Amino acid sequence: MDKQTKTKFNVIAIICIIIFCFAITPITLQNDTFYTIKIGEHILNSGEIDMQDPFSIHDIPYTYPHWLYDVGMYLIYQAGGMVGIYLSTVLLACILGVTVYLTNKKIVKNELVSFLLTLGVMYILTGFIAARAQLVTFILFALTVYFIERFLETKKKRYAVGLVIIPIIIANVHLAVWPFYFVIFLPYIAEYIIALLSDSHLIYKIQRKYYDIKIKQLKSKEAKQKIVQEKINLIEDKFEQDLQKQKQRREHPYKIKMERIDVTKWLIIIVLICLLTGLLTPLGDTPYTYLVKTMQGNTTKSINEHLPMVLIQTQGALTILAIVLSILVFTDTKIRLKDFFMLGGLIVLALMSRRQLSMLTLIGVYSINRLVCELFHKYDPKGTAKFIKTITSGFGAIITILLVILVSVVEYKPKAGADYIDESTYPVEAVQWLKENLNIEEIRLYNEYNYGSYILYQDIPVFIDSRADLYTPEFNKEDDKDIFTDYIQTSSAGRYYEDTFDKYEITHLLIPSNTKINLFIRKDANYEQLYKDDHFVIYERLNR
Repeated sequence: MDKQTKTKFNVIAIICIIIFCFAITPITLQNDTFYTIKIGEHILNSGEIDMQDPFSIHDIPYTYPHWLYDVGMYLIYQAGGMVGIYLSTVLLACILGVTVYLTNKKIVKNELVSFLLTLGVMYILTGFIAARAQLVTFILFALTVYFIERFLETKKKRYAVGLVIIPIIIANVHLAVWPFYFVIFLPYIAEYIIALLSDSHLIYKIQRKYYDIKIKQLKSKEAKQKIVQEKINLIEDKFEQDLQKQKQRREHPYKIKMERIDVTKWLIIIVLICLLTGLLTPLGDTPYTYLVKTMQGNTTKSINEHLPMVLIQTQGALTILAIVLSILVFTDTKIRLKDFFMLGGLIVLALMSRRQLSMLTLIGVYSINRLVCELFHKYDPKGTAKFIKTITSGFGAIITILLVILVSVVEYKPKAGADYIDESTYPVEAVQWLKENLNIEEIRLYNEYNYGSYILYQDIPVFIDSRADLYTPEFNKEDDKDIFTDYIQTSSAGRYYEDTFDKYEITHLLIPSNTKINLFIRKDANYEQLYKDDHFVIYERLNR
């Protein structure tokens, strides 16, 4: 396929990816976006990262795990408001889609498969596209794979430099996923170590060394020397046979191909250097401790995205597994050892936590791409090139773009006309009433988890919000105040609400009208209803 045809296809592919990414980007903001704006504002106004939470009714520390992203989002918000936030999310989604495509194309060198898989990746990632720091780290993780692959292929230093810069950015933009950066390297290093051990022939070397020493010890005993020499000859013959078998296995593996790339040893050095990049942040040792504290806490058992994935309910994961298993089981296609490790590890992580489906999709696509291209190369080596020529023709280009536009319209149509803030999800009118009728500096408000970020965005101190880890003892160091557990038990009616409200000196409540706790509160004479709309209700606690 000539260079001009490739260029035409790349232009068509990138246009289609941008159109699709625009269509799948949500207009309505997600709850984390609200606290992101306020944290960025607080950092810029105070001129420092004070490691103290300014937004809740509790006097507790805060680690600012994505401070740099928060500052960036606030600056965008300051310049363009909610429209600016939305447009920045569209831009990042488009950058992510184009990055995934170009990385796939560069690694596997098959434009058509890379294009189709990129559209699939972005579709599966639709639920993860939001004005959150993770969207930036998705781009950085895609670039990480690109830099690793290009470094191993070309040995050029600029890719090594890129691999050192990326974890510095992650440690400041979204340090919660900083440890995952190193997980990406593991399959490459594991394959190299296994190949190195396989090529070292340790058993042969130990046996040969043993018998060489034995012969030296039997200088005056020729008969015994002869016996030992015969054993050495047998070992040598067996070794030669093993070398031939190993060569045949490498050239014609059954299912798993293994390749020894010696430049990987430099990759190990890069990883060791990158381990120090967690110090290049104003947050102290937080990059090294944040994930450990999170796993020790109980938020992972209560927040939906942290719960184990139910495979039958996850179409994206089922699709990925179906593709991989179908290719490996029903065809003669081989998989590289590093891809086997990568896919296996990512599948385990995704099964442990729903949010890791994003990593399985984003990082696993490169391994899947190699599998699919291997399949085409084996059974129809010229098929994709013919298809690309058809697409790059005038008629083919129009049809391809129109098909993507049609799919994009279907994706965008349910979102058309949506508000940036969903008033059925967030207490917009209730908060406005509260600010106009109560002194927010004197009240201590109890609220639900999912809309706490919107309340603090409106400058009202909250009981809890979606910065879940902030409210656990692992982070706030107050064993007598496990705020997150108190909230979970109270909101689910597992604890008498008065005990919690006494403990935290609650004066007012802003809660959804359809919650369990409201079933009890509305019948309690100690609570006076001050406000009610279609979705939310405000109470004053009388005797406290």
